Amino acid sequence: MRQSVYGIHPGVAMIQNAIAGLREKTGRTLDEWIAFIKKHGPKGEAARRAWLKTEHKLGTNYAGWIAERAEGKGEDGDPDKYLETAERYVEDMFAGPKAGLKPIYDALLKVGLSTGQDVKACPCKTIVPIYRQHVIAQIKPTTRTRIDFGLALGGTKAPKRLIDTGGFKKGDRITHRIEITSPADIDDEVKRWLKKAYELDA
Repeated sequence: MRQSVYGIHPGVAMIQNAIAGLREKTGRTLDEWIAFIKKHGPKGEAARRAWLKTEHKLGTNYAGWIAERAEGKGEDGDPDKYLETAERYVEDMFAGPKAGLKPIYDALLKVGLSTGQDVKACPCKTIVPIYRQHVIAQIKPTTRTRIDFGLALGGTKAPKRLIDTGGFKKGDRITHRIEITSPADIDDEVKRWLKKAYELDA
């Protein structure tokens, strides 16, 4: 497997399981669906998605994913491809106007990964979630000068520095955020709250 500071996103395992069980659930393997769509289906991802749902009674998730794969897009469950993509996500996130935030990101990532041996960071297009069993934190370059460090603290009553995201009421994992504008902002208080989020996910 590709060597990377990042871990495999849980969604990759979900896709691997979906591929393994596709024939049993739908009557065709992924490759068989792709060949079938190209021979008998309409053109275009949206039309194919609708066709799979209406004509073949596939659920929304399966129809969307298979239609994507037929277009050569979307995740295919390959861990190495995910890690390659994850590194590109981070490069793109901190390119151009947000390039100055990269040292802050690197420092936050280091702190996040040092919280426990069972912690991993799994980049997406616009955020880098940090997982234990579930997401415990996330790094998000919000503006050209600020990263929001989100934390999964549930209904914890927190001081003013921790901004309530409204996530607890909405049922989101990330419930609070701390605004980080320089590496100096990543102080002992930030580390304590990160440790609290880690412990809450035990």
